[in-house]
This record gives sequence, C-alpha cells and structure tokens, in this order.
Amino acid sequence: MASLLFARVPFNLNFRRGKTPGLPRCTSVKEPLRNPLPSSRDKNQFPGKLEADVVVIGSGIGGLCCAGLLAKYNQDVIVLESHDVPGGDAHSFEIKGYKFDSGPSLFSGFQSRGPQANPLAQVLDALGENVPCASYNSWMVYIPEGEFLSRIGPSEFYKDLDTYVGREAVQEWKKLLDAILPMSAAAMALPPISLRGDWGVLSTAAVRYAPSLVKSLIRMGPQGALRASKLLRPFSEIIDSLDIKNSFIRNWVDLLSFLLAGVKSDGVLSAEMVYMFAEWYKKGCLLEYPIHGTGSVVGALVQGIQKFGGRLALNAHVKRILVKNGRATGVELSSGSIVKAKKAVVSNASMLDTLKLLPPDAIPTSYTEKIKATPQCESFMHLHLGFDAQIVPENLGIHHIVVNDWSRGVDAEQNVVLISIPSVLGKELAPSGKHVLHAYTPGTEPYSLWEGLDRRSAEYKRLKAERSEVMWKAVERVLGSGFIREKCEVALVGTPLTHKRFLRRHRGTYGPAIKAGEGTFPGHSTPLPQLFCCGDSTFPGIGVPAVAASGAIVANTLVPVSKHYELLNELGI
Repeated sequence: MASLLFARVPFNLNFRRGKTPGLPRCTSVKEPLRNPLPSSRDKNQFPGKLEADVVVIGSGIGGLCCAGLLAKYNQDVIVLESHDVPGGDAHSFEIKGYKFDSGPSLFSGFQSRGPQANPLAQVLDALGENVPCASYNSWMVYIPEGEFLSRIGPSEFYKDLDTYVGREAVQEWKKLLDAILPMSAAAMALPPISLRGDWGVLSTAAVRYAPSLVKSLIRMGPQGALRASKLLRPFSEIIDSLDIKNSFIRNWVDLLSFLLAGVKSDGVLSAEMVYMFAEWYKKGCLLEYPIHGTGSVVGALVQGIQKFGGRLALNAHVKRILVKNGRATGVELSSGSIVKAKKAVVSNASMLDTLKLLPPDAIPTSYTEKIKATPQCESFMHLHLGFDAQIVPENLGIHHIVVNDWSRGVDAEQNVVLISIPSVLGKELAPSGKHVLHAYTPGTEPYSLWEGLDRRSAEYKRLKAERSEVMWKAVERVLGSGFIREKCEVALVGTPLTHKRFLRRHRGTYGPAIKAGEGTFPGHSTPLPQLFCCGDSTFPGIGVPAVAASGAIVANTLVPVSKHYELLNELGI
C-alpha cells in the first residue's frame, strides 16, 4: 500500500510476547547525495522559455521518471509542479529540525541491476544517479496471535510456523511455495522498462525477451503455458486450487496482498504476488531505506532531469490543459502564463483530476464515464511525531505494522496501522537524541466521514481526535510505556481533507482499487491525441515500482524504437 511501496515483505515468523525485539541496524551505507532538492531561491523563478517538446503536469515519482527518461532521450521536457517542493505523495517536509516522509517508507531494490531490477532503480541507473541507503533484513509485526520479527529469507520460517501455528501451516506453506516459485521466472521475464504504448513494443519487449520467456515456460514443465496463464488471474485462485485452508496462512497472504496492491488476495494479480514471493526468498535480498529520507529519492530524480537538460518549475499550478484542433497543445497556469507543448502533454495527476483540467467536450463521454466509474482506494489518516529517543527502547526497529482483528479483514477501516521510524537508520532525519515517526492507516479511511467539514470547526477537530486514536494506541504499543504522547515535540494529525488539500487528490485517494479479473486500469494513452497519463491511475497500478514503470512506459512511447533500444542496451537489460 501507500508506504510499503517497494515492499519485499519478509516471512520469518519469530513470535514473541512481552518485550518487543528490535530490528538489525544498517549493514551498508552509500555515499551522500548531492543537492537533494532545488534551492529555495529557484522556487519562484520559471526556468527558461514557456515551451517544451513535452510538458509534464505534476512531479510525483511517475512524472519525474517520465521526465528523467525524456531528458535522457534528448527531449526538451519541463515538469510543472503546483507546490513549492517536488515529489507528490513522496515529498518530504521539515518542522523544528524533524524531517518527515509523507508517503513511502519501506523500500528495496535501489542497488539492483539488470532485467529483474526495480523499475525505479532502472530509471535512476539510466540517469546515472544513486540514492544512499542503509540496508537491513527485518521488521516488526503485531497481530492478534502475538508479536513477531519478520525477516528476509526462509531459513527459520518453517520452524517458527511449526512452533507458533502448527504442522498443518508448515505443510500448506510448503505447498504454496512449491507451486509459486517455479512461476517466478515467467513473472520476471519482461522488464517493465522495456514496454511502450505503441506497436514498437513488439520489438522492444515481445521479440527481445521472447527467448527468456520461452526458457521460463520450459522450466515450468509440460503445462508451463497453462501455469503462466494463471499469472493474469487473481492470486486467490492459486490458493484455492491448492486447497489452502489454514486460517493464519490465508490471513497472512491477504495482508501481504493488501500492502502490495491495496486489495486482498482475491483482487491482486498473481504475477505481482509471484514476483514478490520470489524476491523475498532470493539469497542476499535486503530491505533498504534512503538515509536522507524519501526526499533524497525525489532529489536524485530531479538531479537526473536537470543533468540532461530537463527543467522543473515549482509553484507552477496548471489551471487547464489547452486543446486545439482536437489535440493537446500545452497548458495554462493559474498565473495566466501559457506553456506550449510541441509533442505531448503528460499528466501525472490522477485520471479523475486530469479530467477536471480538460474542456468538457475534449474527451468522449464514454471515456469520462469509464474513468469516473473506476473504483478508488479510500483515503488516509496520518500521524507525524517528533520525540525524545531516550524514552523508547534502544533496540527500536525502523518499521512496524499493527493488525487489530483478522476477522474484520485487513482492508477494514481502522484495522491496520503502519509505523515508520526512519531516524533509526537515518540519523540526520531528527535532531540529536530524537526520533521522527510516521504512522498511518493505509488507504482505509472513508472520505465520506469528512466530506463537507470545515477544517476550522469543532466538529472537524473532534473527529480528528477520535479517528487518530487508533494510531496513537498503535504507537504506544510499539514504543512501550516510556512513551507519553503529551511530551512529543511535534505532533501532527492528517486527515483525508489534509490528503486532498496538500496532494491535490480527488477525495484524498491513493489510486484505483481495481480487482484482477474485474476491470483494467485506464492506461497511458487517452482519446485526446498528444495527451498521456502516468502515475497510480494507469497501468501497471499503484505503488512506487508501478508508478516508476508507468512514467518510463510513457517516455518510451514518445521516442523512436531505436532510442528505446539504445537505452535498454546501455542498461544491459
């Protein structure tokens, strides 16, 4: 989900009741990042001419990846960001010396290379940028059965399942892995960065990677093609076909599915889960956290864009997309300035917010109705805290997840709380001797509870206190009796209205909640020539790897196949 955006969620159950065990400290740190964000003096100065080959609306991860690759492809590109900092859902902000992440917090794959690398890592590699990271191998989980330290790799998993769940769970888990792992090669055979939105994909993807796909099917046995076809079906179908009945196993898989894609196992695409399972069990796989915060990921992308001649304009709010002779030709800013686009306009806003920027008759009614009918994830509650490190356990881990009640379902409101304490690994993110914490309910807070409320009203403040209590209690469970909420130096509560206001998201959502087999994402192209979309509203879906891939796909589509091929060859993919 929202923060487990690079999730390679580990499985080594190590149940403990009582004292909370800590997570290992970092095992590797890379060199510091240069100039992570544009300087404040540049924020109100429009960079260069009011014209570009491609105009990108919004500086979320998808928009920045798209712009970065376009700049790499020698296209004149400019990113227009309405706020005074780039990053969208992934931006960082600072209060009283505490540097807070607004979104993603669990990452992996920054240091990976090759066809199976994380799409964001591939984009950063193409731009010649590196994000300094701390590596670790576990995180804490609090569930009704108890507390456990979850580690990357399978070495102790069977033993712990046997001890804390039972022999039946061990047998069913082995059955599940035996069925899944042979399918992983097929799930990983086609790198997302090889994709494009035109017929050129037959060359850059289908033909180029056909040999590796065929080899993976052969390794899957006589029914390889049939098994591979299951990758495009809901993951629950694989579970059901194996007759997996153990309640803990099914609950655990639902949790992982929800954190990955915003839907349970009956809605997540099997290919996504198979890919993730293979990554969790790969030898030497580690989780990673950017030691300068998620803002350094944004900063690396911005540096890459500017290195290749691309531009970023902050405080540049797009009022509307301009349409002439049935084609998108540029945008009008709220300042009244016109920014022309010679080749294309790419919107990194959500599809619903993109529709609001278009003239009413620019898009067919059928397309508009399809977008409006797309089911959306609910919104968020956020809690950002800054506090004294001396009042909490010394062996505190960076990541924690709390599930209150399996029977309600992992997608039920107020049931799952995610907690990130990045100052455990990134010491500069908080003042000396302090910690910074971000807790949130991941895409499960109903916007309808908040709709129409005045943010200055007593009713809003009452509801804010009431709905944030589940996060406070989860934080108190994680931090122990020494933590006292009233002693926090910084305490910020965000609501769906906050999410909508600061991220300019329709109803404060995180993106489509489309179940596998029940619909498709709208895609990157639109009925309006020269208008494209990237980000969490488009294929391949929500999450940082997905939105990075979406930006890359749009960038690839806007250049000749020959340039795309050059990039793939350069990356060794």
